Amino acid sequence: MLITVTRSGGFAGFEKLRALDTSGRADAAELEELAQRAVDPVADGYHYRITVDDEVLDLQDPCLSDAQRTLIHTVLGEGASPG
Repeated sequence: MLITVTRSGGFAGFEKLRALDTSGRADAAELEELAQRAVDPVADGYHYRITVDDEVLDLQDPCLSDAQRTLIHTVLGEGASPG
């Protein structure tokens, strides 16, 4: 299984991309299970796409910041209740 993670943003705005091939690794089964759990949608969870000008952000409840919750609630008028 090939797992790729990209991180962007932060103070300097750098992007870091790394890929990991689990083939032949002693911890392959654990990593593959972890990867499957990480990408599985939350049962009955909402998914959000926020677009601000040309920037697009895909999010999933309950993994929202307070600012994201407030913005979603304000724009939609429902859901993602501010914490």
